[in-house]
Amino acid sequence: MELIPQPLTKEAFAPFGDVIDVPDTAGRTYYEDALGNLRPTAHASLSVSLKAETPERPLRSDYLERHEFSSQTFMPLDVSRYLIVVAPHAAAGGPDFAGVRAFIATGKQGVTYRANTWHHGLTVLDRPGRFAVFMWRDGGKGDEEFVPVPPFTVRIP
Repeated sequence: MELIPQPLTKEAFAPFGDVIDVPDTAGRTYYEDALGNLRPTAHASLSVSLKAETPERPLRSDYLERHEFSSQTFMPLDVSRYLIVVAPHAAAGGPDFAGVRAFIATGKQGVTYRANTWHHGLTVLDRPGRFAVFMWRDGGKGDEEFVPVPPFTVRIP
């Protein structure tokens, strides 16, 4: 399967979560409605990640991951562009490849994946990138799950 990513928009990404626009003017915008924690014993987890540029073109992958009980937010701190690959959860379990989508986000767009949304690992383009990452964790196997999937490629412009 080959995916051709589209520009990230709030409307197109809505089935999978929320797009967080970095403000261009002074002030504060809250995005609390995007956050979700389905485990009362989980604690908030904020981390900062530095990811190397992904030079592989097209991108090839054979896995996806999910956080069954927690949303996961990526806020760019110093990023050019990054790739997002998402899929809904299938009724029979695992990722539903009939609904898989790919997007290119700019360095002025953060995202929150809803709990139980399948996604590819963080993939930065053009140069290394830094992100703040927020989710809930309790140390159990529900914190994250990685599964093999049929191989797919993403044609990156």
